[in-house]
Amino acid sequence: MTGVSLVLDGKVALISGGSRGIGAETVRLFTEAGARVAFSYREARVQAEALAEECGGTGPGRGRCVAIQQELNTPGDGRALVAVAVRAFGRLDILVANHGIWPAADAPIAQMAESQWRQTLAVNLDAVFGMVQAAVGQMEGQPRLAGEARGHIVLISSTAGQRGEANHADYAVSKGALISLTKSLSSELAPKGIYVNCVAPGWVNTEMSAAALDHPKQGAKIAADIPLGRAASPREIAGPVLFLCTPLAGFISGEVLNVNGGAVLVG
Repeated sequence: MTGVSLVLDGKVALISGGSRGIGAETVRLFTEAGARVAFSYREARVQAEALAEECGGTGPGRGRCVAIQQELNTPGDGRALVAVAVRAFGRLDILVANHGIWPAADAPIAQMAESQWRQTLAVNLDAVFGMVQAAVGQMEGQPRLAGEARGHIVLISSTAGQRGEANHADYAVSKGALISLTKSLSSELAPKGIYVNCVAPGWVNTEMSAAALDHPKQGAKIAADIPLGRAASPREIAGPVLFLCTPLAGFISGEVLNVNGGAVLVG
């Protein structure tokens, strides 16, 4: 008996924000699927190096996974990250723009600090622009076999980018912009064989959302607002990301794949 496999043999992927949460599970899943993976981290060096080791990053004949320390605040930071990844593996076939910040404290728009607004958009949007710009330059230069993709780009948005989020306008705006960027890039790049899609998670059990999910009242309300009754695991987001980078998704471009337990349809 044979099954259907989601494989990325021979592919090179760059995953930003890969040391924890959704990013770390995406790194694991992509290496399990056969890809060589570079991923970025900002401060979590110990976690990042342990993940790279776990995924085949060190030792003779291994070198399948590399952790790259990189701030992601500007377009130049994004371009620098792509350059290091390409130096590590010689090419780039897949970009997953996963990094981002979500200031946890409520900030009504009348009181939101301009510095918070600018920082959220700088990390969540400006750095993504630089990464995409550099990645596309690499992908366009690669040969394309008939019927095959030249490259895949997956942007990680959020239900907040579609429904908004009260007291978190900075985050919602940045994630909504990624949805618009997905559609624009798909129209531009699909004819060149570069597929651009978006995965939009809802609540996910990660360090970033732990304070809200673990709060007795807020956590219960969050779960009650999700038709499946719970937050996702990071692997439940990584799986759809992987799918979009395989030949089984060969006729999908410009789409927003909602992975939120049905929450985007209610409330």
